[in-house]
Amino acid sequence: MSSEKRIDITQPLWDQSTFVGRFRHFAFISNPLLTFVPEKQLYEARDLYMKYKAGQEPPGTTMAQVIRAKQLYESAFHPDSGELQNVFGRMSFQMPGGCLATGAMLQWYRTATAVVFWQWVNQSFNALVNYTNRNANAPLSTKQMGVAYVSAMTAAMSTALTFKFVIQKRATNPILARFVPFVAVAAANWVNIPLMRQNEILLGLEVTDENGKVIGKSQIAPIKGISQVVTSRIVMCAPGMLLLPVIMEKIEPKPWMQRIKKAHILIQTAIVGIFLTFMVPTACALFPQRCKLSTDTIKRFEKENYEEIVKNTDGKPPKYVYFNKGL
Repeated sequence: MSSEKRIDITQPLWDQSTFVGRFRHFAFISNPLLTFVPEKQLYEARDLYMKYKAGQEPPGTTMAQVIRAKQLYESAFHPDSGELQNVFGRMSFQMPGGCLATGAMLQWYRTATAVVFWQWVNQSFNALVNYTNRNANAPLSTKQMGVAYVSAMTAAMSTALTFKFVIQKRATNPILARFVPFVAVAAANWVNIPLMRQNEILLGLEVTDENGKVIGKSQIAPIKGISQVVTSRIVMCAPGMLLLPVIMEKIEPKPWMQRIKKAHILIQTAIVGIFLTFMVPTACALFPQRCKLSTDTIKRFEKENYEEIVKNTDGKPPKYVYFNKGL
């Protein structure tokens, strides 16, 4: 490949300072079809990615091959550790996994047993996604993962059951019962994700200058990043879990829908899948992946960490530090 055609393979192909650029980037790496790429092909893509990064790609390598290798590598390998991620925890599996769990929660919400079971399924899936996309520089112990999982389950189930029983006793509009899954999922996200990433807050997250050089740590940085991730996850599922109940409440009484009751779960799952196909990259693109934090904030709340940053920058700390917020 000629030198003038080279790209920085470690950087996104689109401008990440704009929502549209971030949307295109996340649509690129969260394409559900990437879930079905064989493991052998993923490792081949990683090899080409690394060789191109080092300027040692095989003669005759085309730009299309480089772009494809970049897409496969960034969709399947952890950005910190470089390890191959569990297929069910990848962002490319968010649509198929999410539509199955969400479709089931929206279909079977009438009994307490169904609510508890499908919240368990959904939170188990969420826990796997959160663990897969954790910051690898702040690993969790088995005990911490267990506590995070049980806490998220408890939050989801208690919220769902409480909301369900309150609605049954006081609400006159039956459609409100269909919103139980969303309320439970939103509440659990505020428990599950922070607990799964608690070590980032307890130990601090590495922060860099504008050029990517590590200059210290911050405990406020992960709080900001995790808050943005939780918000994105809730936005990701909101259209399917808020609009679909309204749609189903309107069409379920129709004679043609009554004739195909067994197909209702398939219809809901398909509609949720359509929503998620667009909402996964939309939600991920709400905030820049490379998050920034003012050093004035660190100076105010983390004096020791600020002093370390000052020391590592020869007394000239930058106005902002940067870090990966996670997904």
